Amino acid sequence: MNRIIECVPNFSEGVNLSVIKQITDVIESVDGVRLLNVDPGKATNRTVVTFVGEPEAVTEAAFQAIKKAGELIDMRSHKGAHPRMGATDVCPLIPIAGISLEETAAYARKLAERVGQELAIPVYCYEAAQPDKTRSNLSVIRAGEYEGFFKKINEPAWRPDFGPAVFDAKRGATVIGARDFLVAYNINLNTTSTRRANAVAFDIREAGRNKIENGRTINVPGSLKAVKAIGWYIEEYGIAQISINLTDIRITPVHIAFDEACKKATERGLRVTGSELVGLLPLRALTDAGRYFLQKQKRSTGVSEKELIKIAVRSLGLDELAPFDPDKRIIEYLLRDKAGKKLVYNSLLDFANETASESPAPGGGSVAAYLGVLGASLATMVANLSSHKKGWDERWKEFSDWADRGQVLKDELLSLVDADTDSFLNSF
Repeated sequence: MNRIIECVPNFSEGVNLSVIKQITDVIESVDGVRLLNVDPGKATNRTVVTFVGEPEAVTEAAFQAIKKAGELIDMRSHKGAHPRMGATDVCPLIPIAGISLEETAAYARKLAERVGQELAIPVYCYEAAQPDKTRSNLSVIRAGEYEGFFKKINEPAWRPDFGPAVFDAKRGATVIGARDFLVAYNINLNTTSTRRANAVAFDIREAGRNKIENGRTINVPGSLKAVKAIGWYIEEYGIAQISINLTDIRITPVHIAFDEACKKATERGLRVTGSELVGLLPLRALTDAGRYFLQKQKRSTGVSEKELIKIAVRSLGLDELAPFDPDKRIIEYLLRDKAGKKLVYNSLLDFANETASESPAPGGGSVAAYLGVLGASLATMVANLSSHKKGWDERWKEFSDWADRGQVLKDELLSLVDADTDSFLNSF
């Protein structure tokens, strides 16, 4: 298996598209790197870029991007809603396939050392790349932001891990690290009040809020684990948002964060009107959300992947501020092998004509697999119809479970349609 890592640098420029293009051009100039997403934000004056590849290629592209950003972005004139401390504010590496988080962290530290030495930018390591856990949290490192770092960097406790202990007024400082997949997610509110948005953010985030009780400061944790959140006002949209980082969607999935924000907002007299994804997210985040919202309706979850995604997008209001295109937002879809057209993407007519041609493939195995697909699909249809049948309301879950099994079987058989043909062609 190829070793694949993802890099998601955040650059402190979200308005000048020419600057962003020059940065992404140097990323794409590195062989073996695939640029997946570029997500600029005007109000935050920040762009989140996502690219993947082998570790050596990705770290080279990251270095070149940090270098180019330092040449083009002047932090002395930077203003934006998002906390920041440098031209390349943060640059995380994320393991995707064939590599551990610990191995990814080693690449992050090598990148940090190179940036510090060759570019003379102060660099702080975070998350898995930081052995000192008292300074591994990004928000703790970035506290004080760009304006406060001229003083902070002189404190012994905040000497950079790499690079000079002198703050660079033009380029600022950079945070480089390794972490698991993080989902950046904003929830839209029917208010313009940053204070109200912050109140809801503090209600739900793991760190909660501090309060004074009997003359002592105590911490009141929020309701959700593995969640970081703040409130802000986005002039571009004319609304306040809860800006959330979901650091482990196995602990707090997107749909749970959304519903909890809805609950806490309602308690404070606010309404959630929709939400916004920043960057990319894994497929299961949306399919799990689709199942969750169908289960709340007591509807069968044994529907297609496409339908689950549609339910999730509609329920989360992901298209309130801009159209949501799953093909450009789901990481697995962006990583799909586009080389060669798969049989399962053919029309029924094309598949029949190809089978009837003088080509030896597709043959009996592919045809048999597709017949199995149709059989599984028919059985799934019956289960779905039964789950919604009048008088059988109490049995919806029973039939939903059968429909789920049918969808799994259908998808397994679909993969065999191409697997049989590929096996035949690869034998020559």
